Amino acid sequence: MSFLLLGFFTGLSLILAIGAQNIFVIEQGLKKQFVFIVCLICAISDFLLIFLGIFLFHYFESFFTPLIELIFNVLLLLFLLNFIWGKIKENKKEVQIDESNIKTSLLKTIYRTLGFTYLNPHVYSDTVFFLGNFSKNFLVSEKYLFGIGASLSSLIFFFALGYLSKYLSSHLKNDKIWKIINLIIILFMSCLAFYVLSNIIK
Repeated sequence: MSFLLLGFFTGLSLILAIGAQNIFVIEQGLKKQFVFIVCLICAISDFLLIFLGIFLFHYFESFFTPLIELIFNVLLLLFLLNFIWGKIKENKKEVQIDESNIKTSLLKTIYRTLGFTYLNPHVYSDTVFFLGNFSKNFLVSEKYLFGIGASLSSLIFFFALGYLSKYLSSHLKNDKIWKIINLIIILFMSCLAFYVLSNIIK
């Protein structure tokens, strides 16, 4: 259960930032256009990429010499430090949300959802590299629990974002709320960074 929760909160920390994909989900929720399909595509995509990362690192486990493992741990630590620093210096900008109710076709909406998901380089660094790398030393059963936890966080987050967007959108421009969210993410990711650092220096 602890690895399920670890996966859940780690995945949630990575996905909480308001990026292009999240803004798109919010816009679809406000327009009430194909919300279920959009949220489902985003959640399934995260599930596939999370387990792709976990099992890529699991499959290549036999190639992890002490030196290669050290290199991956250092890269993981650098990723975390960069992520934390980005949160610390992040300036709040006015979020532009398109609330116009122009009807788009289902096919076009699917294409746009796939584009916002798979053409976003951050989705690969967050899911495939970070979550896969972070879980590389877990037991197989722990990897499954970790991946399921991270996937559940995506599922809950995207559907909450899509269907509660009318409520959530009114808070998007509230600096105080995002500062609190960013502080929580910074603290959680800092704990993960210390964990990775302990693996490097042990």
